[in-house]
Amino acid sequence: MIKSKCSGYFLAIGLFILSSPFRCQSQTLWDLAKQNRGLLKIATLFPAQNVRDHLSGDQGINNAIDWCKKTGVTHVFIESYRDGYTADRKTLENARDRFKKEGFEVSGCVTTTGIGKTSAGWRGISCYTDRPTQDQLQKIFEYTAAIFDEIMIDDFLFTDCQCEECVKARGDKSWAAYRCQLMNKMARERILGPAKKVNPNVRIIIKYPQWYDDFHNRGYDIVQQTADYDRIWVGTETRDYDNPRWGRKVQYEAYYIMRWLGEIGGDKTGGGWFDPYGTTENTYVEQARQTVLADAKEMLLFCYGSLLRDTGPANVEKLRAEIPGLFDLARLVRNKPIKGILAPKPPNSDADGEQYVFDFVGMLGLPLVPTAKIDAGAKAAFFSVHALKDSEFTGKLKNMLEAKKPVLITDGLANRLTGVNLEDKNLTILQVKGNPHNLLKLTREELKPIRDKLLAPFGIRFDAPNKVALYLLGDNCLVVENFNSESIDATVEFSRSVKAQKTLVLPPEASAEVSCSGGKLEFSKIAPRTLVAVQY
Repeated sequence: MIKSKCSGYFLAIGLFILSSPFRCQSQTLWDLAKQNRGLLKIATLFPAQNVRDHLSGDQGINNAIDWCKKTGVTHVFIESYRDGYTADRKTLENARDRFKKEGFEVSGCVTTTGIGKTSAGWRGISCYTDRPTQDQLQKIFEYTAAIFDEIMIDDFLFTDCQCEECVKARGDKSWAAYRCQLMNKMARERILGPAKKVNPNVRIIIKYPQWYDDFHNRGYDIVQQTADYDRIWVGTETRDYDNPRWGRKVQYEAYYIMRWLGEIGGDKTGGGWFDPYGTTENTYVEQARQTVLADAKEMLLFCYGSLLRDTGPANVEKLRAEIPGLFDLARLVRNKPIKGILAPKPPNSDADGEQYVFDFVGMLGLPLVPTAKIDAGAKAAFFSVHALKDSEFTGKLKNMLEAKKPVLITDGLANRLTGVNLEDKNLTILQVKGNPHNLLKLTREELKPIRDKLLAPFGIRFDAPNKVALYLLGDNCLVVENFNSESIDATVEFSRSVKAQKTLVLPPEASAEVSCSGGKLEFSKIAPRTLVAVQY
């Protein structure tokens, strides 16, 4: 049961609930999804092998259509190639036409694995220095462009090859520089140009993986590729932290990378893509929440075949129950600028022992503003060693400190700085110790002074345990999400008197008590793995 002691806005919120189209109990998820697809689309992918196994006959297609409608999916991606297998053209065209007839948006997809010469590194990845491999890549995209007007490229369009041919071609360049140059050339000469020659109307989407700290080292030049491709998508997979195979990822990563790439991509940014691997129901839907919180216009459920087995069915049932609330969340987020602590990762910057530190800092209850640029005009900022990519960083940092703005830096960055007074009272050094996972051990008491200092310019204080995230949306909305496996209490104190009203809880059946008095907002008994949105 959801309880609220706050006295403001009951009528407005009640009218909102009653007027929302998805509150009608007789409405199907499919109808709801169609009504809201301008706000948030739900998509899924049929990999090439799924096309063969599930879409080659009428019954299989009927089953797939039924599953999609029950899940609120309105956009399907049908893949032509993956892992050395090319789906039959007639089967692709028949599936495309059947889904379109049923009212779905339909796009194609290519996964660039198992093409030509194998990389000397990552299994299944190709050596694109090799000319015959380039030729095969081109043929795959020409084939697909003849069938679809939009093609997504799954996140394997990279190379880590160090064979003799690559070593010779690299010359005196760094591996990152050579690979980025090579993959930019592949994009223009072997993918975009040939595909558009076959089909002038085709749009090509590059989907970036979630491992943003290694993009440039494997040939993802996100600035140039985002300029070259028609659209970009974002990998927002996070999974269970303790999972032995897929773990060591925290939920905030999905939010950070979606916002970060969203700033770089602007209007070209599409959606976020996540999967069921290494997840349970809670962590599966947390991927969806973080994707939507980050203002994605679409979320893709990878993939149809995987969601029919193992943890997939339970995950999907949990997601289906949350989809109406996810539309609510998308509505709350849309067109609201985020506020908080500047958290820049310049493109092509190296982590140097602080891999994905932004994700862990976000888990500390510090509302971050992911960005690719270092702006000394920000009210508060967090800087890691990535900031050294900006040749003007030291000057910008000094300017912020002279303006008495609170700045949080990692110990790794502090050790590399020269000419900066590390004893400045506006500077706080975060002890990462070369391992961002250490930050999850910080206690509530240890976090309080850090939060108090960094949030002071925004006129708020936040007190909560570790692994409780805070998001500031626009001028009158905030979200608190409890990623812990136990209930928690939290408070937000404003420097002014406010009236506040809880507007959304996910999952909808979770408990979360909210009260407000003067300038203090109290959250009590926020259930495990629960999100609460408040308007004030």
